Amino acid sequence: MRKRILLLAGLLWVAGLAGAQQEFDVLIRNGRIVDGSGNPWYVADIGIRGGRIAAIGRLQSAAAKRVLDAAGRTVAPGFIDVHTHGEEALRRMPEATNFLRDGVTAIVLGNCGGSVTDLAEYFAALRASGIAVNAAMLIGHNSVRRAVMGTEQRDPTPEELARMEQLVERAMREGAVGFSTGLVYIPGAYAKTDEVVALARVAARYGGVYASHIRDEGSRLFEAIEEALHIGRTAGMPVQISHFKVAHRDLWGQSTRSIQRVLDARAAGLDVTVDQYPYAASSTNLGVLLPPWALAGGEEAIRQRLADPPMRRRIAAEMVEHIRNRNGFSRLDYARVARCEWDRSLEGKSLAQINRERGRTATLANEIATVLELMEKGGASMVYHSMSETDVERILQFPYAMVASDGRVVEFGQGVPHPRSYGTNARVLARYVRQKGLLRLEEAIRKMTSLPAQRFGFTDRGLVRPGLWADLVIFDPDRIADRATFEQPHAYSEGFDYVLVNGQVVIESDRHTGARPGHVLTGPGARSDAGYARLADPRFQWR
Repeated sequence: MRKRILLLAGLLWVAGLAGAQQEFDVLIRNGRIVDGSGNPWYVADIGIRGGRIAAIGRLQSAAAKRVLDAAGRTVAPGFIDVHTHGEEALRRMPEATNFLRDGVTAIVLGNCGGSVTDLAEYFAALRASGIAVNAAMLIGHNSVRRAVMGTEQRDPTPEELARMEQLVERAMREGAVGFSTGLVYIPGAYAKTDEVVALARVAARYGGVYASHIRDEGSRLFEAIEEALHIGRTAGMPVQISHFKVAHRDLWGQSTRSIQRVLDARAAGLDVTVDQYPYAASSTNLGVLLPPWALAGGEEAIRQRLADPPMRRRIAAEMVEHIRNRNGFSRLDYARVARCEWDRSLEGKSLAQINRERGRTATLANEIATVLELMEKGGASMVYHSMSETDVERILQFPYAMVASDGRVVEFGQGVPHPRSYGTNARVLARYVRQKGLLRLEEAIRKMTSLPAQRFGFTDRGLVRPGLWADLVIFDPDRIADRATFEQPHAYSEGFDYVLVNGQVVIESDRHTGARPGHVLTGPGARSDAGYARLADPRFQWR
């Protein structure tokens, strides 16, 4: 036995020596490796060949077409942002500069129930143009429902439900990584739980994840969490609760309870995780301030309701309680315009400020009147400062919470968007790791890399390991900084020396190289896997 061990050791040494003499496409020297697992850092070289990590160790004798000196720098897996938006924006701006300059090398689109429904066409377009970042897609409930039923407020007929199921199945076969809902948005808000379960079951047959913007993040937060858990449990699939938060002033501090709900579900056998952006403000549309029924039927129907004085008064009256239930505020000074296509002068202003500029006194009733005027003209994208920093920090330290931006591919300088589209990951590393010490660097990196990779089945990414794709970031942890603020959001993060996607340098010295080496990342339903083909067979039943 001892001779065999010695022989094996000798063979490994020879193999290592031979590997050291090989030529790599890229060689990263002397980096402090934070490998994504949560384990302590170590110093090593990384050799990259054919887009993948070919070797890790002391590669002093190795040659390479390009050598990157990482002395004094941290080398980590590229960050995987599992909650992003902007499907069409990625088509227009395939460089995805705002994400890459924050260390993000892979994004998951189609969240909150909104996605493209023809994934085959969309993926073909991305492959044809090339993309700088890896991209995956969820199939969105709102988009599927809208394609079949429009924005009508009613239950689907059996035939309509069957058509929705067919759209979900087609998307899963075309490569969706799961099924998403946005049950606070139209038309998903009109769907009962059983409808969501039926569609989730289809995605489950193809190994999909259920990712949910839950029905209420305000006064009915805990009821909404339970609904998401019930859907995953009943459909037989993992659950991802999106942008986990407490967005009601009267519930600030109750993140202890929401976290416990997740722990209890896991203890009972349900695979559930969450994601979070590290800010105490959210961003969505202006319409969420109206009662859902008022939004049925689309923009023209909304305008017709608002043009009817009795109906307008009813909407305004119900908004008082709706706003109170949503965020627990009695005024709208916490809500600011992020983007307004029809009047750019409103961008960056609070609803209270816009109300004052229109000569109205500072009352909620007057601010609601201002909101309805804005809705008549087309609405706006908003930022809502509705959370507590204490809850943000507590959720960030939760082991099953991954870091995700809820951002989108943005055009630099346009509007006053939420800064999360630029600085989410740098903010965690600078503010919560270096400055406040709430997380170890290794744990923060795990939340950005291997945890999201595990959740969405990206088995060949998210870790620094031989054989995996070389999605890597090289940065100075002492210099990393998020420069985007709510007042001046268009500012790229600093401190990322290099960002590599599939072995190619895409960001170098604060500059996008123009390379587009990104891959479309597909779910198991699009893979030639006999196991998932069997699961997709309607004759197959779980036992």
